[in-house]
Order: sequence, then C-alpha cells, then structure tokens
Amino acid sequence: MITTDDLRFFLSLAATSSLAQAARALDVTPPAVTQRLHALEKRLGVRLVNRSGRGTALTDEGRLLALRAGQICGELNELADELAGRRGVVAGHLRVVAPLGFGQRYVAGLVAEFRKNSEDVTASLTLSDGPPRLATDNWDVMVHIGELRDSTLVAYPLAPNRRILCASPAYLGRRGAPAKPEDLRDHDCIALRENDEDVTLWRFRRGRGAAVGVRIAPVLSSNTGAAAVEWALAGHGIVARSEWDVAEHVQSRALVPLLAGWNLPEANVVALVKSRQDLSARTAGFLAHLRAAFAMTPWRDKL
Repeated sequence: MITTDDLRFFLSLAATSSLAQAARALDVTPPAVTQRLHALEKRLGVRLVNRSGRGTALTDEGRLLALRAGQICGELNELADELAGRRGVVAGHLRVVAPLGFGQRYVAGLVAEFRKNSEDVTASLTLSDGPPRLATDNWDVMVHIGELRDSTLVAYPLAPNRRILCASPAYLGRRGAPAKPEDLRDHDCIALRENDEDVTLWRFRRGRGAAVGVRIAPVLSSNTGAAAVEWALAGHGIVARSEWDVAEHVQSRALVPLLAGWNLPEANVVALVKSRQDLSARTAGFLAHLRAAFAMTPWRDKL
C-alpha cells in the first residue's frame, strides 16, 4: 500500500541524480532519504533505484512508478483546481523547479512569499545542481537559465543575464590578463559542467563579428557554480560565470571582468510551462509573481 506522500517523495527523488541531491531538495538528511526509499521498495517488492558511485538511476520499475505517480498527482492537482475554481479561490499544490544556486538565492523566497499571499496554496521547490531529470508531469513552473533545448515548452522571459569572464586581482597579478580570446589557452581556466554543454569550448563574439571558439584545458572543473566562483575568488584561475552569480564580486573588485568588447553567449532567465492553455490559477499567479519580482533585474544594481 502506498500513499500520495509516497508518490510525491518518489517524484522528488526521480527529479535528482543522487540521494544527496534528493535530501537537499526535501530538506532532510541523506540517511532519511535512503531509509524511506528502502521502506518503499520493500513494500512494493521491487527495486526502484540503482545506486552507484556516480549517482542514482531509475530502474524500469522506478521509471514506471515515476510516470504513473506524475499522472496521479497531476490528476489530483487538477481536481483540486476545479473544486477551488468553483469557490473562486487560488488553491492547490504548486510545483516549482529551479537551478540549485539561483533557486536558493532568488526563487526560494518568492515561492514562500507567493504561498503566504495565497493561503489555500501549498508549494514545493525542487532544486538541482545538474540538468533536471523529471517525470513529464512533475512540475508546474520551471525556472531555467541559458539555452532552451526543448522547443515544446513555453518560455516567459524573466530577466537578462550575461555571462562574464573574470578572475581575481591576485590571479591577474601573478599571470596577467588575456588580451584576446586565444590567449586563454595559456591561462588557468575553471570550467562549470552543466546542461550537457561542451564546457571546454568557450565562444566569444565582438560586436557583429563572427564567433570565435577557444578550446580551453581547465585546471579545475565542477558541476556547481558556487565551487567555480569560490576557486576564482581564491585566485586559482579564470571563470566564465553568470552575471547573477558574480555581479556583487565584480562591484567589490574581488573579481575583475576580462576581454572588454568580447561577449560570451547570454544565459537569460526564463520561466517555463508546458502550455499556454489551461494554466491553473496558481500557476498563472506564480508566473505573474515571478515576472514582477524580476522586472528590475535584481543583480544589475550590483554592477
């Protein structure tokens, strides 16, 4: 026998690539996630997740459970919406997905604020430090940064977000600053592994000119932006990082922008939904809340 709480727990687990990520998303300890998963597998009599040193992967049974759980929870949410609509109130469960660092800094507070202003709404926020691995029905709004790969989703622009190439004064004092993109081949570079991008190919453009691609050999790489920025602040190398993440460090001169006149591809912030039609009242309301909050681009006042 499984409950809707079990289904929502497993959907949160299916949205991440490790038990540690799931624990952070659920705000519990990793042993608590492991214990609950073991109990669920024991009750169902099947293995749902394969664990390895590289993370977790759903078994065939796990994928089936995630798919059906998404459908069941989606139908329950739709039923709650219909009943709430008859009462003329915004209600039901709002499911939001966002990147880990950006979500912690800019989205978590907005989710809590929206729920506070809509007392009949409950909300969950799933944060991931890698590309989201989600059952198709397991979210209402996804905050996304950078290139959009799934053309079936509908994007609502939230805020502009440049990528900035930068390094600490300590590193520049020791190694000097690159004068052109090709000089990066002779510098210590820090790479961020995210969104299945080719992280060792950095592309630059000056004005309307042709793009210039530079293949770097990173001395350090990470799957989290926080680690990459900390390494750059400590003087370990040059990093290409989102404006939202380094604006305050650029303003304080802890990081110095490099290659003036050369631009990296932008990584603008958008909110994604599955369709423009039939948005629930809570989803439409949260979209409006997001767009109002980001209208002034909160990180731009730091530059």
